[in-house]
Amino acid sequence: MNPTRQAPPAQPARPAHTLDIQGLRVTLPGTARPVLDGVDLTVAAGETVALVGESGSGKTLTSRSALRLLPPGAVVEGTVLVEGHDVLAMDTGRLRDVRAGTVAMVFQDPRAAVNPLRRIGDFLTESVTLTGAMNRTEATARAVELLTAVGLDDSVLRKYPGQVSGGMLQRVVIAAALMGDPVLLLADEPTTALDVSSQAEVIALLATLRERFGTGLLFVTHDLDLAAAISDRVYVMYAGRIAESGPAEALFARPRHPYTAALLASTPRMEGPRGRLAAIEGQPPDLREPLHGCAFAARCPRATEVCDQRAPLPSAAPGRPDHQAACHHSDLLEGSVVDA
Repeated sequence: MNPTRQAPPAQPARPAHTLDIQGLRVTLPGTARPVLDGVDLTVAAGETVALVGESGSGKTLTSRSALRLLPPGAVVEGTVLVEGHDVLAMDTGRLRDVRAGTVAMVFQDPRAAVNPLRRIGDFLTESVTLTGAMNRTEATARAVELLTAVGLDDSVLRKYPGQVSGGMLQRVVIAAALMGDPVLLLADEPTTALDVSSQAEVIALLATLRERFGTGLLFVTHDLDLAAAISDRVYVMYAGRIAESGPAEALFARPRHPYTAALLASTPRMEGPRGRLAAIEGQPPDLREPLHGCAFAARCPRATEVCDQRAPLPSAAPGRPDHQAACHHSDLLEGSVVDA
């Protein structure tokens, strides 16, 4: 008789998303409305998702929620799942593990992320050696591997931050973010402080690293052209709410929210007509004033009475369920084409 073969134990299914934010609402002391109001956002493994909008719209706070880096006194509702685990409900030890390896962040200014008095080699290896993930020899070998991946050599290990350019230092910070093999990389406007040539190099580098390591990337930016170039999907944020979301190509070619259309129209282009740039009139809503309807209503040329009275729910474009807009009149924009 043949012996009975036992099937290997079933492996737990990996979550569909490395980051899954659902119904995130954050209220701060002294505000009359949430700074984040019902945010839903997902990032899959190996996917680049751009989060765009004006300054103060809540982009950075949304991205930092994946590390539970929230302001003191914040009252938080909703869930922020990383690899299926709720960051908002984690104890201190588990949260430390997430910050040490599972999720990494690249900040806007690389010089603010490093100690100018310590060598770059120490900066790269410190986190993984302190947590016990690697010994010193392993950490140095990993640092050299990642420096090579970002286009630098091991001589950088012996230098101080002040001895390298801003573009090189941003590459170092990206390498540091990858030291713990994160499943999710958060990039908060990582090219803003760089010159145009360095910006292009960093963007190409992030795309290459995403493909090589299979890391999910949440890219926070106010640059729509940059978002169109790098992302698979885009979320447009306004006043702490998601105004529109969808595949990058469809969203930029056929916007379904007046705010998205206005942002695209106000983007300067070399081939555009001469004259004064288009601008969005008015100001974003004040956090000290409650909102009863659509957050964009006061600045929207299509606003009607219902926009002032009731906040719109996201609705899908006809035949495109993954392209959604929170606008009472989104169908009026359907079919319009904007060069992006």
